[in-house]
Amino acid sequence: MSDWLNRCHWGDCRELMAAWPDASVDACVTDPPYGDTSLEWDRRCDGWMAQVARVLKPAASVWVFGSMRYLATVFAEMEAHGFRYSQDVVWEKQNGTGFHADRFRRVHEHAVMFYRGAWADVYHRPQFTHDAVGKTVRRKTKPTHTRAIASGEASTYVSEDGGPKLATSVIFVPNEHGNAVHPTQKPLGILAPLLRYSVPPGGVVIDPFAGSISTGIAAEMLGMQWAACELNPDCRRMQAERQRQPSLLREAA
Repeated sequence: MSDWLNRCHWGDCRELMAAWPDASVDACVTDPPYGDTSLEWDRRCDGWMAQVARVLKPAASVWVFGSMRYLATVFAEMEAHGFRYSQDVVWEKQNGTGFHADRFRRVHEHAVMFYRGAWADVYHRPQFTHDAVGKTVRRKTKPTHTRAIASGEASTYVSEDGGPKLATSVIFVPNEHGNAVHPTQKPLGILAPLLRYSVPPGGVVIDPFAGSISTGIAAEMLGMQWAACELNPDCRRMQAERQRQPSLLREAA
């Protein structure tokens, strides 16, 4: 049965996900409350990873957004459920946030990827930038420390410039201050590359902390299936408004 897919489930994610089938999900991409503030929507939710681990396939991945303070506590829980650290991405924003005037202005957030199973079995599709230039071939001198020693090997080699470039781990996407309907709303432009990397076409991604349902919107636009949970009933209105925002197609591009 797939009636649990492509919709937001309302209530506590730990209870809701208990009804979802075992080993049926390719990846989880989520932005949990960090517990860094006293705000109502920022209350930490402990124990959510147990159900995520159950519904994920044996070889699967989890992307978690978070502050450094929050993410420092996530590693042990991931390891307890058989997940290992793979990589992290930095989302660079155009303006800063922070609660202190005597520290560096923070213009970034982290997203950390964990995985379970053999890496070769975990779906992962490298992402490339789209600013390729025409290919040219030129000979370059090898650095001294790579020169062959008494081997007769030539000290130059042929390299190819231009062409597709592997995307970097720092991704600049403007945040949505002034237009966001949810206080921690993520732009589709930062979610899309993570989804394309970790979810196969037509695959299933979940988000236990839906908020304004950006993960679900991005997944649908990319031809994926999704399921999400949200505890706050006020987010029903936010989700409806989010889906009406005219900039969604440009965000996911």
